Amino acid sequence: MPRIRPLASLLVVLLAALPAVGAGPPNITITDAWIRAVPGSAVAAAYFDARNNGSQPLTIVGIRSSAAANAMIHESTLVGTRSTMRVHEQLSLPPGQTVHLSPGGMHVMLVDLRQPLRPGDEVQLVLLFEGGASRAITARVRALEAQ
Repeated sequence: MPRIRPLASLLVVLLAALPAVGAGPPNITITDAWIRAVPGSAVAAAYFDARNNGSQPLTIVGIRSSAAANAMIHESTLVGTRSTMRVHEQLSLPPGQTVHLSPGGMHVMLVDLRQPLRPGDEVQLVLLFEGGASRAITARVRALEAQ
C-alpha cells in the first residue's frame, strides 16, 4: 500500500503537465503592434507584423481582448472605388515568412469596445493558435491619422 501513494502522486503530476505539452509557445515574433483610435466609435482596428520563425506553418484561429466584446481577423480590399471588408476565420503564417496586418489590408477588428481608446493607451491582444497555444501581445493606441 505505501508504494501506491507515490505512484499515484507521480501520475497526477504527469497528467497535469500533459495539456502544456501540446500547447507550447509558438515560434513567432510579433512587432509594431498598434491600434488606431477612432474617437466616438465602438470599433477599432489593430495592426502588427507576425513572423513565423519556425519550420512548420502556424495558424492563428482567433483573437481575444479584454478591451472589446469581440475581436476578429478582417481583410479590407478596394474594388474600383468601393472598399469592402470580409472576415477571415484564421490567419496562416508560412514558415520563415512575415505577415503584415496594416491599414487597407489584413487587420484585427475590435468590436464593441468596453471603453474609449485614447492615443498612448496600451491594449492586450491574445492570439490563439491552432493546437491550443496562445500568445499575449501589447498594442499601443495611436491617433486616427496614424499610419
